[in-house]
Amino acid sequence: MPASDNLKIYQHTIEHEVSFYGKGLHSGKNVTLTIKPAEPNSGILFFRSDLCGHQGVKAIFKNVTDTSLATVIGNGELIVSTIEHLMAAFSALGLDNAKVYLDNYELPIMDGSSYLFAEKISKAGLKEQLFPRHYIVIKSPIELSDGDKFVGIYPDKAFKISCKIDFPNKVIGLQECTKEITPEIFLKEISRARTFGFMSDVKTMNLLGLGRGGSLESAIIVDGNKILNPGGLIYENEFVKHKLLDCIGDFALIGMPILGHIKTFKSGHEFHRKFLDRLFSQKDCWETHTFV
Repeated sequence: MPASDNLKIYQHTIEHEVSFYGKGLHSGKNVTLTIKPAEPNSGILFFRSDLCGHQGVKAIFKNVTDTSLATVIGNGELIVSTIEHLMAAFSALGLDNAKVYLDNYELPIMDGSSYLFAEKISKAGLKEQLFPRHYIVIKSPIELSDGDKFVGIYPDKAFKISCKIDFPNKVIGLQECTKEITPEIFLKEISRARTFGFMSDVKTMNLLGLGRGGSLESAIIVDGNKILNPGGLIYENEFVKHKLLDCIGDFALIGMPILGHIKTFKSGHEFHRKFLDRLFSQKDCWETHTFV
């Protein structure tokens, strides 16, 4: 089966453990997060060091419990919130197996992007594990639409994403971006794209006790036709690139890398979850494959 030259044939874990410290975006709670190596075929496992007697939760689609404000996974009383930026870094860098420990329920938002995660993981290095990497290979199109929201996935020899957004705001407006997802492209062209919000929404979230960890250091804030962040944007099309980044993180919950081209319009965490429902129900449209 022909495939991209960028494919990793074998599974990988992190070479050396790394740690991060920060606040959760919605909770505002301080949290320390540590990533450690894991055995082949174990996937991405999250553990709560502040809870006793729990075995952890695997970062896969069936364990998603909420997508209203962020992607949340859970297993009984154990929940882990806002995992999408870290999962995007894992997926784009090709890290298959890891144990993630945190001492609170929400991951640190850091600077609102995936860059700090991806940079530190890259510096720690990835260790090849001599077990074949299993890919989900798209054989025929799968599509889902709801009003003007749309997600589709199509056959391709590589992992590509095309995102398109349209906001009734002059600062954002209509933006689109297509990228093949490789470690190099992710680090240079996608990973720095920050989460964003509107000042009116920030005020509402604060009244509801949410967004307590948000600031101009962890998100782009738009107020009318102005960007409030002193440094402005990192990428010219940073808004759509962040949506693309979120898409990588949400689709990482398939539990294996993808060979296919995802296309989205006005989508988000909840609609991605609905699309994965559709994908798993249409098993004749895809197959799993190794390249050993």
